[in-house]
Amino acid sequence: MKNRSTVKVSAKWIIILCISSFALGMLFTNRLWAPPESNGQIISRQRHEQELQVVSEDCTTKRKRGQDKDIMGEVYRTHEAIQSLDKTISTLQMELAATRSSQELGNHDGSPALISSFQNGQPKKKAFVVIGINTAFSSRKRRDSVRETWMPRGEKLRQIEEEKGIVIRFMIGHSATSNSILDRAIDSEEAQHNDFLRLDHVEGYHELSAKTKIFFSTAVAKWDAEFYVKVDDDVHVNLGMLAATLARHRSKPRVYMGCMKSGPVLSQKNVKYHEPEYWKFGEEGNKYFRHATGQIYAISKDLATYISINQPILHKYANEDVSLGAWFIGLEVEHIDERNMCCGTPPDCEWKAQAGNVCIASFDWSCSGICKSVEKIKDVHERCGEGDGAVWSALF
Repeated sequence: MKNRSTVKVSAKWIIILCISSFALGMLFTNRLWAPPESNGQIISRQRHEQELQVVSEDCTTKRKRGQDKDIMGEVYRTHEAIQSLDKTISTLQMELAATRSSQELGNHDGSPALISSFQNGQPKKKAFVVIGINTAFSSRKRRDSVRETWMPRGEKLRQIEEEKGIVIRFMIGHSATSNSILDRAIDSEEAQHNDFLRLDHVEGYHELSAKTKIFFSTAVAKWDAEFYVKVDDDVHVNLGMLAATLARHRSKPRVYMGCMKSGPVLSQKNVKYHEPEYWKFGEEGNKYFRHATGQIYAISKDLATYISINQPILHKYANEDVSLGAWFIGLEVEHIDERNMCCGTPPDCEWKAQAGNVCIASFDWSCSGICKSVEKIKDVHERCGEGDGAVWSALF
């Protein structure tokens, strides 16, 4: 009996274990085991995942590029707006100072007092740029050579002023003797060409700094321009290139443009460009601060107004270009070193013109102008000129 019971119990447990094993096997099979995938299904899924990743990365890259472009465009527009606002504020400040100056000074110091927006009760003429060609009584042939090359004459001079806002005048003062033969000669030339700006200034080589101050003051009183340019009568100018270059800086306040240099301070007497006040610039052999060379330079409206307002107290050094640079020391002024304003005469300016880099102005450094300009300026105009129609088609 005992042996039979033992055998019976063992068989019962075997059945229970079999059933339990079967149940556990089904449980694990349903929950943990996944149906096997074929190789084609695996490859298809991997390819799909890669395509999704590429599309996602491409969208992200395009979105980032678009965002970068938008951000850079916004930065540029903001920068332009700030510069324009700064210029507007600067102009208003200068006009306010000009009004105060005209009320306080009047004409007691001999300087023009009408530096507001009106002249003789009428609004001043608007202009883009006023170009003053520095000339002397003895320079009639130079003036004629300029008229025959880069400066418009007669009806075209009036037309370029009205249509393009480019005002061009020979600037000259008067002789020490009232109504002298020199003054009458200029009166006769003015009646013929109508292209002079007469200054309340006694002509003299050593008075160029004073003449420069008076030119800007007179020009500001007569024209409401964005820029004012001074150029010598033995320099060749391409008006279209000059206007287009100035236009790139029209949103900026306080612009001083030219070929910047820093020449030696000459302490030796009886030499050209001797500086009597050399001691102000430090030890002997020192150089001047950076300033535009005197053959041609441009300044914006607010700087010309600044000169007009402060004319009585602006110090004059021996050299006119040094004086102008000194007047801007200590001011928030942007110095623009424009090398196209100091090209050499052919072959220099000719090579540049052929390469598509037309010069603004051409002259010889050795002569501080075009050497023998009366004879050579026509050749310079033919070989380095931008073409007579360039200024009329220029956009600015």
